[in-house]
Amino acid sequence: MSEWLAGVLSPDVGAVAVYAVVFGLIFAESGILLGFFLPGDTVLFAAGLLAGRDDSPVSVTVLVVGVTLAAILGDAVGYWSGRRLGRPWVLKRAGRMAHHLPKAEAFYERWGWGAVVACRFFPWIRTFTPIVAGTARMPYPKFLSANVVGALVWGAGLVLTGYAAHSVPWVKHAAYVVAAVAIAASLVGPTVEAVRLIRQRRSG
Repeated sequence: MSEWLAGVLSPDVGAVAVYAVVFGLIFAESGILLGFFLPGDTVLFAAGLLAGRDDSPVSVTVLVVGVTLAAILGDAVGYWSGRRLGRPWVLKRAGRMAHHLPKAEAFYERWGWGAVVACRFFPWIRTFTPIVAGTARMPYPKFLSANVVGALVWGAGLVLTGYAAHSVPWVKHAAYVVAAVAIAASLVGPTVEAVRLIRQRRSG
């Protein structure tokens, strides 16, 4: 993935292309239902790796700030979409992914504020949870605080982990372990869900 991001660079657009791709992807995955399966965790870590290269025009500071803002804005769009348009709109727009909505609702009902933070690491509910918080009319100041914390821990955290993995030798191995755990955790949900659906179809 870092090689793919590196391939986006050119003498004309340079780092701008990387910023546009990364920020746009994180915004879409955080707040637009079409971003449901986008590989946000991998891209964040890869962007950090790219910024850590000695010859890279990509600034880790710009990445951290931009990714954090994109994640916050994406979740804000999801929240207000859910709050203003309601659950029927969400079900209609979700299409074949609508079966994930009850799981996100159960996750939110159980964990509340913590769900908005923790959902960042689970792509199968990452897009739905802010929308669910909106339909449940979670007080916006409370949602905003969770939104900011989640964006910093997940977005900025994975970028900095990737940067450290490439540019700071003594933390390189630890950074790879942290990133591997985070990315693996983001794959567990979809994998378990896929296995469950396959078993249901076979038993049916």
